[in-house]
Amino acid sequence: MRRDSFPGGWWGRRAALASAAVTTVLLAAACVPGTDGSAAGGSGTGADDAVPDPARAGKVTLTVWDQEVRGGQHAEIERLNEEFQKRYPNVRIKRVSRSFSDLKTTLKLALSGNNPPDVVQTNQGYSDMVSFVRAGLLAPLDTYAGIYAWNTRYPNTLLNLNRVSADGTHFGTGRLYGISQTGEYVGIYYNKDLLADAGVRPPRTWAEFEAALPRLKKRGIPPVQFGNLDKYPAIHLFGVLQNAYGGATAARDTILGRGPGFDDAPTRRAATTLADWAKRGYLPHDANGTGHDDAAKHFADGKGAFLITGTWQLADLKKPMGDALGIMPPPPSSRGGPPVTTGGQGLAWSITARSHHRQVAAAYLDFLTNAHAADAMTQEGVLPALPGKAADRLDPDSADGQMVAGWKALNAHDGLVPYLDYTTPTFYDFLSARLQRVLGGQEDPEKLPAAMQHEYTTFTARQRAGGQAAP
Repeated sequence: MRRDSFPGGWWGRRAALASAAVTTVLLAAACVPGTDGSAAGGSGTGADDAVPDPARAGKVTLTVWDQEVRGGQHAEIERLNEEFQKRYPNVRIKRVSRSFSDLKTTLKLALSGNNPPDVVQTNQGYSDMVSFVRAGLLAPLDTYAGIYAWNTRYPNTLLNLNRVSADGTHFGTGRLYGISQTGEYVGIYYNKDLLADAGVRPPRTWAEFEAALPRLKKRGIPPVQFGNLDKYPAIHLFGVLQNAYGGATAARDTILGRGPGFDDAPTRRAATTLADWAKRGYLPHDANGTGHDDAAKHFADGKGAFLITGTWQLADLKKPMGDALGIMPPPPSSRGGPPVTTGGQGLAWSITARSHHRQVAAAYLDFLTNAHAADAMTQEGVLPALPGKAADRLDPDSADGQMVAGWKALNAHDGLVPYLDYTTPTFYDFLSARLQRVLGGQEDPEKLPAAMQHEYTTFTARQRAGGQAAP
């Protein structure tokens, strides 16, 4: 989940945040291996130009921290870890998996401790990746990007999401500090059976979606299942609403530090809609006390017609729901129009600065993100950043096929908007706390946009004045 001021115009150049991830033309346009076009090619890793061979490293224990705890993600990581260890019997992977919230809370302490892990998943953005780079806790990966041709496997638009400037003040440019395995977007899951019982078709426009909510409630069907105990789900839901009412461009520009801000009509409407949904009972009354995964289980049990969350949840939902499960990007404002939603790529896999096994760790990162890994992810119901042959063979009417089709449509129409927590170093904590209060009725939603604007302008003013990017 994963992320202010992006210097230059790389984002504007993209056909989509990850459309390049699924188009040959943009893959071919990626930068020269080992560089990012900003004189940041050197890695400081001490790695040779030859491809590292883990088999020659002697006995190695590679300690890996990740947040792939859900069914499909857990399955594909376990599967790939087992295959890597079988290929290199001298390497033992010591895996530590934590929820996203737990990882975010504990990772900095682990990285700065006496025995840090070798490989970690790092949330992109100022609060985590940039902070870790400034503290000297992550190793730059540019040399490995050249050795393993990550710069031709991935387009620059995706790699830039894992870059930090040499002085540690800007995100999205400079050296490479991670590589991501998965793509992701916040979509609308729906229960086909419940919609059919209520005489509601899967919505083709946002207006149809909104019109379905009171109809479902009148039939005694919970309209939108939702749990916000973990705090981040409200950021995702709020982003979907903001994008539905304002499109992609203004929100994206603001999140990337070059837009007018949040004190605008789409943000106000998103805030009032969120409060209204809670008041009207379109969301569960105990949403702030329900965990994200618990809400997903309630949805899978038939206690909700819709669930608005990320593609990372699909594998867990399709097992109990089978053919009753559907997924789509949030429907557009007009029928047949371009979709738009919050999304991007999964957390970066990074190598820690004090790892004694960097070359083995780099080989492991390459293994997790190659074409074989993409097919393994697809087979486990996980969306690869770069879908491969297995994705092409999916049934288009299945939930997996719908998920991949939605990813491609969003990319083709430049419809992915970065996560709101990219905006400032403190935006995640700030916004998640305010949205909990809006949902609970303790805060006037009309005041939220001005508060977001203040948080945004304070940080961008400090950036312009040459202040530090992170507190």
